[in-house]
Amino acid sequence: MLTTIVQIGRSPFPRFSVVVAGVFISACSGSRVPAPVSQDEGVSFAAHSWLDAAVDLESPFRLPLGTGIDTIRFLDARVEIEFSRELARYPFRPESASQLESEVRRRVSPYLMGRDLELYSMGVPIRQLVPNVFRPPGAAVDSARLARTEARPAPLVTPLDRAVSPTRGLADRYVAMWHSHGWYYDHTADRWMWQRPRVFQTVEDLLPLSFTLPYVGPMLEKAGAHVFFARERDPQRNMVVVDNDDPGAGGRIVFSDSSAWLAGTGPGFSIGEIPYAGGLNPFSTGSFLQIAGDADESAWLQWIPDIPETGDYAVYVSYASLDDSIDDADYAVYHAGGRTRFRVNQRIGGSTWIYLGTFRFDAGSNASGGSVRLSNRSETPDGLVSADAVRFGGGMGLIARGGRPGKRPRFMEGARYHLQYSGMPDSLVFDLNGGEDDYRDDYQSRGEWVNYLRGSPFGPNRDRRAAGLGIPVDVSLAFHTDAGITGPDSTIGTLSIYSVYGADSTRAFPDGVSRFANRDLADIVQTEIVHDLRVLYDSTWRRRSLYDGQYSESFRPNVPSMLLELLSHQNFWDMRYALDPRFRFDASRAIYKGILKFLAQHHGFSYVVQPLPVTHFQARSDGPSSVVLSWRPTVDPMEPTATPDRFVVYTRVDSAGFDNGRLVSETSVRIEGLEAESVYSFRVTAANSGGEGFESETLSVYTGSAGSRKVLIINGFDRVAAPASLTAGSLTGFADFWDQGVPDRRDLGYTGSQFSFDSRLPWIDDDAPGHGASHGDFDTRVLAGNTFDYPYLHGDAIRAAGFSFDSASDESVEAGLVDLSSYDVVDLILGEEKTTYWPRSGREPEFEALPSAMRARLSDYAHGGGALFVSGAFIGTDLFSAKHDSAGHRVFADSVLHIKWITDHAARLGGVHLSNATFAERVFRFRFNTELGEAVYAVESPDGLGPVGEGASVLMRYDENNLGAGVGYHGQHRAVTLGFPFETVNYRADRRHLMRLVLDFLSR
Repeated sequence: MLTTIVQIGRSPFPRFSVVVAGVFISACSGSRVPAPVSQDEGVSFAAHSWLDAAVDLESPFRLPLGTGIDTIRFLDARVEIEFSRELARYPFRPESASQLESEVRRRVSPYLMGRDLELYSMGVPIRQLVPNVFRPPGAAVDSARLARTEARPAPLVTPLDRAVSPTRGLADRYVAMWHSHGWYYDHTADRWMWQRPRVFQTVEDLLPLSFTLPYVGPMLEKAGAHVFFARERDPQRNMVVVDNDDPGAGGRIVFSDSSAWLAGTGPGFSIGEIPYAGGLNPFSTGSFLQIAGDADESAWLQWIPDIPETGDYAVYVSYASLDDSIDDADYAVYHAGGRTRFRVNQRIGGSTWIYLGTFRFDAGSNASGGSVRLSNRSETPDGLVSADAVRFGGGMGLIARGGRPGKRPRFMEGARYHLQYSGMPDSLVFDLNGGEDDYRDDYQSRGEWVNYLRGSPFGPNRDRRAAGLGIPVDVSLAFHTDAGITGPDSTIGTLSIYSVYGADSTRAFPDGVSRFANRDLADIVQTEIVHDLRVLYDSTWRRRSLYDGQYSESFRPNVPSMLLELLSHQNFWDMRYALDPRFRFDASRAIYKGILKFLAQHHGFSYVVQPLPVTHFQARSDGPSSVVLSWRPTVDPMEPTATPDRFVVYTRVDSAGFDNGRLVSETSVRIEGLEAESVYSFRVTAANSGGEGFESETLSVYTGSAGSRKVLIINGFDRVAAPASLTAGSLTGFADFWDQGVPDRRDLGYTGSQFSFDSRLPWIDDDAPGHGASHGDFDTRVLAGNTFDYPYLHGDAIRAAGFSFDSASDESVEAGLVDLSSYDVVDLILGEEKTTYWPRSGREPEFEALPSAMRARLSDYAHGGGALFVSGAFIGTDLFSAKHDSAGHRVFADSVLHIKWITDHAARLGGVHLSNATFAERVFRFRFNTELGEAVYAVESPDGLGPVGEGASVLMRYDENNLGAGVGYHGQHRAVTLGFPFETVNYRADRRHLMRLVLDFLSR
């Protein structure tokens, strides 16, 4: 029975007025806590006394900023203190809830008169703010925030040739996600532009996709999830669409029997006239084909594109979802690596682009190596198979605003434009502001797109009964970075945003599930991120609020959702981490783990985390037609379930694509049937019941002809890194003129060099952002990084010189797993390997070019009469670094390589000429890459080298200054050392000729 309600203002400060039993009491001027006149008033005063102490940091419990007491309810058996909603920004656990209750109880207990005490925020007891997953075993869970049992459709896309089928991962789970903003049209300025400023060499419109596209999305997919992006996911600038309405526009369609395929009833896709007007739906202007399913294939059709350029292309199919559609449409993608089959549920997901995967295609038109085939085979013979357009690649912007398209790759554009091209209804999803405000349409469309994917009763908030696409989306993630600047040497940290109220102002999803599930999701993901980043990078990484806010991306989705602000793109120390590919991988893995753990709790299944990539990989030929591969698993000390129990080996022949992989149970495998004239390349993934980990480096083998001399290629180029940092008083930023860093495979988010280093400069507007301001000359470019595939490039040149070769990782060589003495020549790839320090961590530096174990192995090999070829940009720089001022480094340089270091940044233009007649009698000039681009990474700081000792000489020089570019030694052993990476030589013919000269010199 309610006896008294005391309404308190939201202020945490001690001056307040309360009503107790109808008596007005005012805080006394100059008195911090007025004397109580009743037991109930005593509770109020004592509670506020504790709150004052907590605000003044006199309590061990740290309250979120702004926490106050809203209401105190006095009941017969208990007293309920309702704190303001700010208290719920704290990530409560059973222990912290008990601690808070204990502290408040200690203050108010003299006035409770035997009554119980319960603390509230957001209208619920604070113990209800503990996510279900963090409650102790046996504790009651909040079933209201758990998923309801529902009849789910057959999986939308089932890969039939995947070697691993996760059983304790995310199979048949659907994740919708997006990465911040994107290139958009500003109606007021009549200008296409970014939605955020270019700072610290990137822009928020691109920075989050540097996490989601290469890491978060693939991690979720490797766990078995279906992942949908509100923005285009494929960075491929080319796009080819083959459609039944106009197949000649991008290729051709071949039918087994064209008369068997009939025109469907209803609209379909058509290419139409590009660019599209701002409201045109291309899935409403064309037609589709249909045919009856058959238990035995009786008809098929094949989309054959004319691929403009060899490369990787995302493949999307489209179809109509009809009343009689089948749920097992039989698709096959023919690509450079072979054939990959899929089963697609055409009952859902019609009239949009459905992603199958990304594959390598050779330029031109080739049905056997570049096409998509659809059969009418089905286990539902009375059903209908439909066929519409197939799309290859992401392409360039094709939505006109202000009379013109954006002239950027589509993956850089905002969601509003991609959703239009994907067939979403304008008035429900992407045009909510009358076509006059693309900025608002962009952020509002993302959540409504989630709702349209799912459909009634979870449909877009303007019409929740809209049928939508019928895809049972389980969770949505909006991935952003934040603005904000803090003091030197500190980070802004991670903010997690959710909403307990939907667009209908209720606290429940349309199926009755509590929207407090949003808070659970936000807490779990933030917890994973902060824990992992504190362990791996910065023990002081800041956990910001768990924030309940009415943000469009948090309240519009009618499924569990959150908005993540991972870090501040405006704060230099945050960006020192954000530009490091290692940080991107680890932060992304934490996000994947958070989503996995939320969905496991939400749907009631046990989970296993996918393993980390393998290490100590080696590929050694064993006879003329077989190879033995071996590796070691990587232990994840933070995840006991992430232990592999199986592995997948992928194979590539020459320059084709990789196949679908073969499953093996051990850490080695013998592969037979190799053809003598082909180069075979391999990569390995670790797997378990939670899914498949990321790929290893790629190693290659060429068995060659009987009796051919043999080279061991050691892949010593593992480095990925952020650009060099500059800190000098008020000058801070990224000094890519010293070191541009090394992207992991490629960099999707680089805009240009930083030009504003003065940390005192303020932000004025997005075109004048002050400190960190960066150029935009690389806005539209994707930059090459470390592909981890350079043994193939070296090997191609070695094969042309008449040698066979094996390859091995540097870890396997350093561990003594490879007998170097069995090889005529050792080719050590060092690329841009160099000692790289962490911004702030107790971890040892990584990527030393020639660590002691490697120096010892190579010294033994050389002193046994071996021949050594070493190339890289930082060989001398790293060996002669003041941080490596040891006799071992200098002895190795003197007695094994026979080099001395002259300088770094030895050349800018990349031109090289031979200068030693004993190396080559004919004139030979070539160029290595020094420009940022998509083909191969840029060498910004090659070494200048000189010879040491008798038998050593300069073999080649840089054109621009005649500094030594390569040194050779011929004595008790033989060595060639280049001050630039061999793989960056621009032309294949030049690489082959140079390798022949090197091997001839080493074989004399």
